[in-house]
Amino acid sequence: MFKVLKYLKQSLGYVLCIILLLFLQAYCDLSLPDYTSRIVNVGIQQQGIENGVPDKIRVSSMEQLFVFMDEKDQSEVEDAYNKEGDIYKIKKDVSEEKEERLNEIFGAPMLMAQQLSQDSEQTELIRKKLKLPQDADLLQAISQLPQDAKAQMFQEVKDQISQMPESIVTQTAVTYVRSEYEQMGEDVDQIQITYILRAGIQMVGLALVIMLAAVSVTFLSARVAATLGHDLRNAVYRKVVGFSGAEYNRFSTASLITRSTNDIQQIQLMTAMIFRIALYAPILGIGGVLKVVKTDVSMSWIIALAVVLILIVIGLLFKIAMPKFTKLQYLIDRLNLVTREILMGIPVIRAFSREKFEEERFEGANQKLTRTNLFVNRCMTFMMPTMMLIMNGISVMIVFFGSKAVDAGTMQVGNMMAFIQYSMQIIMAFLMICMMSIMLPRADVAAKRINEVLETTETILDPEQPKQPEESQRGTVQFDHVSFTYPGSSEKILRDISFTAERGQTVAFIGSTGSGKSSLVNLIPRFYDVTSGAVRVDGVDVREMTQKELRSKLGYVPQKGVLFSGTIASNIRYGCPDADMDVVRQAAQVAQATEFIENKPDTYDSPIAQGGTNVSGGQKQRLSIARAIAKKPEIFIFDDTFSALDFKTDAKLRKALNALCEETRSTVLMVAQRISSIMHADRIVVLDKGAIVGIGTHKELMETCDVYKEIAYSQLSKEELENE
Repeated sequence: MFKVLKYLKQSLGYVLCIILLLFLQAYCDLSLPDYTSRIVNVGIQQQGIENGVPDKIRVSSMEQLFVFMDEKDQSEVEDAYNKEGDIYKIKKDVSEEKEERLNEIFGAPMLMAQQLSQDSEQTELIRKKLKLPQDADLLQAISQLPQDAKAQMFQEVKDQISQMPESIVTQTAVTYVRSEYEQMGEDVDQIQITYILRAGIQMVGLALVIMLAAVSVTFLSARVAATLGHDLRNAVYRKVVGFSGAEYNRFSTASLITRSTNDIQQIQLMTAMIFRIALYAPILGIGGVLKVVKTDVSMSWIIALAVVLILIVIGLLFKIAMPKFTKLQYLIDRLNLVTREILMGIPVIRAFSREKFEEERFEGANQKLTRTNLFVNRCMTFMMPTMMLIMNGISVMIVFFGSKAVDAGTMQVGNMMAFIQYSMQIIMAFLMICMMSIMLPRADVAAKRINEVLETTETILDPEQPKQPEESQRGTVQFDHVSFTYPGSSEKILRDISFTAERGQTVAFIGSTGSGKSSLVNLIPRFYDVTSGAVRVDGVDVREMTQKELRSKLGYVPQKGVLFSGTIASNIRYGCPDADMDVVRQAAQVAQATEFIENKPDTYDSPIAQGGTNVSGGQKQRLSIARAIAKKPEIFIFDDTFSALDFKTDAKLRKALNALCEETRSTVLMVAQRISSIMHADRIVVLDKGAIVGIGTHKELMETCDVYKEIAYSQLSKEELENE
């Protein structure tokens, strides 16, 4: 998988943007529970007052609080406030750290002042201890105590407060501040509403940022994935186009199509998921863990339990479903192979009444794929409810143990709610990672299959220092002691083949089926390389020329005519896109295609279906010949091209072609099965079991070559041969 991701280099800028956006999205996601906690804790429970540090306080009240502070604390408080008449106002430049320190300082004094202002058992005990009358002012009496006595009393109170939950101290301080605001005539309800509205607006802002970040990540990841898919398809196409026959034999056509489409689609989909989920999940999970630890460490064991349960479920799923995920792509490949074979062989299937057999063969491949898909889907169906059960169970546990903590005063309701949200985020992060881990094997198999194609070593390569053709030997083709064996085979197809085709000559090749005729001519355009010896074109070994240079000299027509979707004109121009209509018409005329072309309503603009299915075999072959002629090559290669033509058309075409070649001095190499097609060739090479058994003209071979004579008499009568 990682080998394929190297094609992301050109999208590196987009990838960095995606990562930054994911961090922004995670930050906002993790901030929302904190705001929820604040709304509950501060906005509702504390009526919008954040802590025990009042923005303003009456001088009389502040002096009462000073009674319960030591000189150091009193000095810090005075430094943080400005005295304006009978009111202390907090300075605008007070930092957050300073405010936290002030909150610690105010906590105990406000608690004590609150308690002493009320008639309680504790105040009665203090009165008895100080021997004060019932109507005496406790605060004034305490202020007049000796410093040592006050310090001892304050320390006892602080020890008691330290044993109290922080939330109780905070709530008491907030109550004191609220009471103070009311005494000064402040609208405390408006303070609460303002705080909740401000927090709500901030949450809406965060939600909008999350939405924009998520949309941007989705858009960019889709773009990056699409670019990766485009580059991979392009790389595979370029690689496959450069394959020789040896490499093609390693992969079936159906497999190459599957790898170029379905496999790349899987990688593309996985890439988008990596950027949208796989990268986001760890960021969210780690951030959630840090937030949970910060919120309440005492219930972190619940998260640990959830993670363990999820890993157990995923481990079981991996063990059961992972092999099936791996097998899935190979089954798709197999189904495509069977489907392609059936569709291409429909005429033969119908001719031999084998529909039932092929139906069963297709159904077998289809059933295997279906069963595997169903098994995988069942596993996925089982996983989701299990995960939801774990998530809901964890939520119940958090509420159960959290409510006890709230009741004991060790946790606030808002913190419990935030803990639930953080826990869900952590569990969802693990769930997303696990989902990706399940999808990854299929994409990994697809990536390996793509790499098999991309990493295939090509046997037909251009030389580092190519040689230029010799002008004096232009149009010549020479076989110098050539032997050839197909890759992976031990049997020699050609043995010690030596001959020379001079410029302007017509050299024909004939022999029984399997004698090596097509193999011989396929060595000239380097569809394969010779095993030993050398093939020379224009006096240069074809292995020492660039493939483009070599093939630019050739006009190749295969045994089976191949046409492309488009028009008749576009197919004839295929080898020479710049050819004008005069060239197209001349090529069609020589190929004896003019008659059926001009009978069509759109003539040369008539459409050609994919594969040339809307024209006959003979018409397809003539258009293939016209395509080679329009290129105006130095060397024509006809690989049993005329077998699809009737004798009359064959004779006319050869006559026109000979006239053209005499004019252009083009060399013609012709593989044929019919003696009548090659009788007038300048030289005829007779092959038998991969070796040359005769070279010469028709007349010479009839006298010297038994194999040629046997072929000739099997096709033509003695009288017909003598009259030639």
